[in-house]
Amino acid sequence: MISGPDADRIGRALESVRGWVSDIVVVVNDDVADGTDKIAEQYGARVFREPWKEHIAQKNSAAEKALQPWILGLDSDEEISAKLKNSIHRFFLSSKAEGPVALRMARCSLFLGHWIRHGDWYPDWQTRLWRAGSAKWGGTDPHDRLIVEGRVGTLSGDMLHYSNPSISCYVSKINYFSDLYLESRLKKRSRWLPAEATFRAFWRFFRAYVFRLGFLDGYPGFYIAASTFYSTLVRHTRLLEHKLSKKPLPPKP
Repeated sequence: MISGPDADRIGRALESVRGWVSDIVVVVNDDVADGTDKIAEQYGARVFREPWKEHIAQKNSAAEKALQPWILGLDSDEEISAKLKNSIHRFFLSSKAEGPVALRMARCSLFLGHWIRHGDWYPDWQTRLWRAGSAKWGGTDPHDRLIVEGRVGTLSGDMLHYSNPSISCYVSKINYFSDLYLESRLKKRSRWLPAEATFRAFWRFFRAYVFRLGFLDGYPGFYIAASTFYSTLVRHTRLLEHKLSKKPLPPKP
């Protein structure tokens, strides 16, 4: 596990694995001062303080410190449900040498008091349990993903996700992710295309709300689809803004 200042949530995550995992490793950002590290120690975790190296490098650092033959990756805003825990236990009771080297699980997020079970947010498959040495974190920060060498199986039961405790927290992530998106587009020397920005925004709404049945989640499902439409426009329009910023302003009359 890696964690920033998350004293309000990390206890729930660690409680969900207490008593049935043999070793807990938590890598805490070195500037954390809210007691997150102390809470982790109360759950028997081995706590390491390290400078923030972005998600991928930080998660690989935590995995390298694991002492057991199998590793379960869990974020501080997540929780292993009882059904998922039982599924993990059944896997190890029936595990064979030729079995999968990693397992994926569905992640279910709480938003506006509702567990989201449709749209773009579910099942949100996460490969989080793997045999040590058979996988490594990769992808593009902050969208890390586990790169596995071997077969991946599927567990039943949900990993519960508490990533958006408030609307303001959710909205604040739009600028954060748009900054990262702009950086990646600039590295690729991408061009601003108004048709692309418009199409992608409408497609993301349609995919989340209609094609993936987000309307079945009621108003929270609509809000997620609508905000995805808006955040997609923001990300793509940042490239236009950057392009315009390079042009000199017209002379004053």
